[in-house]
Order: sequence, then structure tokens, then C-alpha cells
Amino acid sequence: MPSLDCCDSAGSWVNPYGLLFNALALIPFWHYLLGFLIVSVLFLYNFLEFHLLEDVLSGFRGSPVSLTYNSCSHIYDSVVSKCRVLRGRYLATPWLSSPHIQTVFLNFHGRPPAFSYRRQLFHATDGGTIALDWLMSRDVSGGALLMDSSISKDDTTPIIVVVPGLTSDSASAYIKHLAFNTAKHGWNVVVSNHRGLGGVSITSDCFYNAGWTEDIRLVINYLHKEYPEAPLFAVGTSIGANVLVKYLGEDGENTPLAGAVALCSPWDLLIGDRFISRRLVQKFYDRALTIGLKGYAQLHQPHYSRLANWEGIKKSLSIRDFDNHATCLVGKFETVDTYYRRCSSTSYVGNVSIPLLCISALDDPVCTREAIPWDECRANKNIVLATIKHGGHLAFFEGITASGLWWVRAVEEFFNVLRSSPYMHVQQKMLSSSPHLSPDSTIDQGPYVNIADGMVAAMCNEQNKDDMVEELPEPPKKSDEEDNKMAFETKQDEHQTEAKDDVSPDIAESNNQTTCVQDVRHFDAISPVRRCLDLLSRQNKCSMWLLAYIAIITSWPLVASALQTVFRKKLRKFLPAALFRTHALK
Repeated sequence: MPSLDCCDSAGSWVNPYGLLFNALALIPFWHYLLGFLIVSVLFLYNFLEFHLLEDVLSGFRGSPVSLTYNSCSHIYDSVVSKCRVLRGRYLATPWLSSPHIQTVFLNFHGRPPAFSYRRQLFHATDGGTIALDWLMSRDVSGGALLMDSSISKDDTTPIIVVVPGLTSDSASAYIKHLAFNTAKHGWNVVVSNHRGLGGVSITSDCFYNAGWTEDIRLVINYLHKEYPEAPLFAVGTSIGANVLVKYLGEDGENTPLAGAVALCSPWDLLIGDRFISRRLVQKFYDRALTIGLKGYAQLHQPHYSRLANWEGIKKSLSIRDFDNHATCLVGKFETVDTYYRRCSSTSYVGNVSIPLLCISALDDPVCTREAIPWDECRANKNIVLATIKHGGHLAFFEGITASGLWWVRAVEEFFNVLRSSPYMHVQQKMLSSSPHLSPDSTIDQGPYVNIADGMVAAMCNEQNKDDMVEELPEPPKKSDEEDNKMAFETKQDEHQTEAKDDVSPDIAESNNQTTCVQDVRHFDAISPVRRCLDLLSRQNKCSMWLLAYIAIITSWPLVASALQTVFRKKLRKFLPAALFRTHALK
């Protein structure tokens, strides 16, 4: 083995490692500090995904907005193409040039404008209470809060309904940015807080979740009846965007909304669950959101301790843990993955029938770009998808002082152009109170009960038509809705009999092979098969007779030879032998 010592010029033997240590000791200490600082900066630059150098090299021009749309889309041709914000570029605030820094800054500071809401308590017949926080256009006109009387029935000022994200409410910074800026430009804004948020207690056993669309449906229908002359628009943020898109897909044309915007939607909750637990930086967001959910559960501990696994909730370290111990038990979902699949809005994108603008950042640290349904958005003529290279989650700060959010200007301009275009959606006469187009949609509309082999059905959907608010001047006319509903069902399926109790089961698509009914008492396991056979017998009589004729003709030679073999002995008794031999030879 060779020796580590060597000979110097004087002929003495020295250790090379000793020489190296002596040489390193001669380097000034501040050089080490500088090197450590440079390495740390490079690590943090990559870990936090800064893009300041990219902005510098581009001359601080920002990145262009990428638009995905159908080639035959009138929404793009007549609306989005006229929006300067969506057709321009976005440059993040230089000292916030990181999606993580933007997201953290938004949640801990955000620089929201100062104003006060007007609160209205919305009551549903299931006992639930929803806080509606209003900000009127005249409240912020002239830069002063006026707080006049409520809007009148014949007011034509458009109304924007805002659906907040997970554990967010009307006091969140990004919600206040949207509400103040849109109200300042002549719009009335109402924030529909989730149940149990906004300082309102839970008053029923129904909790909101990522696929709970019944609350937003009730609020929108109420606002449409209360202010029929005011155009209705909606903005959903994060989980609220997932709820909004799912609602639009469930109701299709049967929604009073004139247009909508989905901002930073998670789209596919199953993909989002895998993403948020993948890297170290994402796990920080997972833990932070879990803390928010546990705080929400703590506010309503009496309900959660009775309906869910309270000990499991207290020990939850991730969103998935919380959903396993709380959301699945309250909502009667079999597994967490079942909950994520049924509540994801991706499968509802194709059914959206009103103008919808979707905005997402490709560097969103919470809602990954992997879940964005690019092809589904491109296939729907009513949807335009706007993706930005940078922006974080719900942030998009712009300007040197980070005083404004880019997406707020984009939403305001989109709604203004849409309102002046002929493509603003106008609801036709209501055909049904909730025509859920997706086979799994009824699973998320109310309290649940297991009915057969893992299938789940909603129990309180029949109450949807009757849900009201304290301020409603008159009850809805049930007779007209029932007549329209029966006419719609008769036109779609001629084989259905008149449902005297207004219970009409939804036949699931062949891919899912599930049937969800609105009342468990009327559940019939073989009714779908009976209806399908009845439909075939009524609509395809000619085809069935033709198939029978073809079957007889093609099988007759085989049947004739079999009959000849069976009755050969009997033929010998009745026919002469010569005739039988001649017949056999033939």
C-alpha cells in the first residue's frame, strides 16, 4: 500500500493532507461566508422557483397569456379576443418573482382594500345557514363608503357571485381585492361563504366539501328570483372554482348565470392529492391547509365529534388524513379516492353550456398543471382556458408595489366585454330544478345513505326546490316547475310513466353502471333494466322482427337436418321403402 507521505524540496517527509489544511487555513474566513451565501442563494433560487433572472433577460416584458379554445368558439372570437388583459402579457412584481413568495405574501398580507360588507343570512330548509356578504357599487362610489339601502327588485346592476376557496371567506385578501375593484367599476358583489365560515355556526348536519354544489345552486336561484332584472355572473376561486365548474356541468343550460370565471381550479382532486404530497415544498402547503381544516373543525367540534372521527381529525397531518377522518364520514363516501373522483370537476367540463373563462398559473404550487383538462376545454365551444407561466396560487401580483392582482383586472374586463356581446347566456324557461347531467352528480348534493353494495344516494334532494331564504317575498310556484319537468322528461324518454311524486331516477351512463335515485323509498334495483327493455321493444320493433327473421333463415338448414334425423324412423313407417330411399339419396 503506497504511503500518504511525500518528500519536499529539503528532503523531509510531509503529509499532503496537512499541507492542504494549512493552505485552507490561509484563506480569509469571510471568503467562506461569501461562498456559503452564494451556494445558499442558488439553492433557494431553485427550491423556491424564482424567475427574476428570466424577467431581467426578457427586459421585464413578462410572459404572454396562452389561450386554449375551440376553433369555432364565438366566446373567443367575440369576447376574449377583445380583452386587452387576456391578449397581453403578465409581469410579476420583481420582489415577488416566485410562486411560493407570491402565495405566502397573499395569505399573510396581500394588501387588501379596507371596506365593510353588508351581511345577509341565507337559510335552507335542511337547517343550514349561509352567510351572504354584499358590497354594492354605490358603497364604494367616489371612494367613500355610503351604505345606503338594499338594491331594489328592478335594479339592472349586474351581480357577481363569488365562491371562496378552501377555508377562505369574504375576509380573505384576494376576495376583498376582487370585491372592491369590481364594485368600484359599477358591479354589485355578493360573497357566498361556505357553511360554517364567515363567522356563522353550523346549524345542520350538512357540511360543504370540494364537490358540494347545492349551496351555490340555491344561492344563484334565489338571487335570480329576487333580482330578475340583474344579470348574474359567478367567480370561483381554488376549491370554489371546482365547485362552480361542477355546478355548471350539472345544470348545463338550466342556470341563470350569464357567464362565469374559474380561477386556479384544482380540476382533478385525485391528481392534486398525489401532487401536494410529492415534494418537500408542497408538503408545507399540505400541512398549512390541514391546519386550516383542523381549525375549521375545532370551531364546529360538537358536530364533528358526533358525525366523524374526532381523534383522527386531531391527529391529521395532511389533507388526505382530514378527508379520511372527517369528509368521508360526514359525506358517506366509501374511500378518500372515491370522494376525490366523484367531486372532481374535470368530468363535468364537457357539459358547461355558458361562457366560462378558466385562469390557471403553470407554476401554481397548490393546484398542479398536470390536472388541467386541456383537451376537454378545447372541445367545448363555451370555454376559454387562459394559462400564465407565472403567478402562484390566486396571487398574480403586479406593479412595483404589489398593490393589485392581475387576474382581478382580467375578470372585470372579461365580464364587461361579455355583457356587451350577444353571447351572454340567457336562461330559457326552467325545465327542472336540478337536471344533474353526470351520473355521479347526485351523490354530492345532500346527506347520504348507503343503499346497496357501495352505491350511495342522496336523501334530501327533494328539498332543493323548496329551499328558501328569510327574505323571499313569495314561495316558488311548484306547479309550473313540475309541469315543465314532466314535459322535459316525456320528450327525452317516451317510455317513462308519469311520476306522481316527482321522483325521477337518473339512469347512469354505461361506463359507470350505477343508478342514483333521489328517494331511497323508491329505489328499485331492476327498474333500469325494465325501462331499457321496454324502450327497445317500443322503439325498435322493426329491428327486432328483422333480427328474428334473419335468425330463422340462417339456422333453418341446421334445424332441418336435426328434425330429419329425429323423425327418420317415423317416416319409414308411413312412407314406402323405395320412396324413403329416394328421399334419403336426395
